[in-house]
Amino acid sequence: MLQQVNVKFQNVEQIRQFINTIDKFDTNFDLGSGRRTVDAKSILGVMALDFREPLRLRYHSDDKMIEEKIAPFLA
Repeated sequence: MLQQVNVKFQNVEQIRQFINTIDKFDTNFDLGSGRRTVDAKSILGVMALDFREPLRLRYHSDDKMIEEKIAPFLA
């Protein structure tokens, strides 16, 4: 099932923590704003986005642990 939430980062350290968190899950995560979308597990891709505004996170999973683990980053 496709899940979509908004995430917000305050600094580069939060981005690193977020990527380390989602990297533990065996699913694809896409992060984007407007028409631009990147692999959310790629630090270079995420850093290329304007993270001053909330970003759209999409992933296919029913795993409730994902929601729990990404909760600190939700906008």
